[in-house]
Amino acid sequence: MKKLVLAALLSSVTLAGVSFAQTTTVVVPGEVRTYVLEQSSPSVVYDGAVVVGEPLPEAVEIYPVPEQSGYGYVVLNQKRVLVDPQTRQVIEVLE
Repeated sequence: MKKLVLAALLSSVTLAGVSFAQTTTVVVPGEVRTYVLEQSSPSVVYDGAVVVGEPLPEAVEIYPVPEQSGYGYVVLNQKRVLVDPQTRQVIEVLE
């Protein structure tokens, strides 16, 4: 019986961590948003789905955000996309 209770407790703690990870959001500094929205970078036609948390292919050029090494951006299909330049993961699609 103790093993069953321990297993149930461990399972609920593990699942709570998973659900927490899914709801975590990145708060992007306002100056990063402003900089990206003001740039006149060319838009790239992109056939894939732009999904927050998913990496972009190596073929997509990511522009750096000056003085903000944790942020880069690209314009895909006329939408500005914030990207982590180290992992290439999409952080946010700006509207």
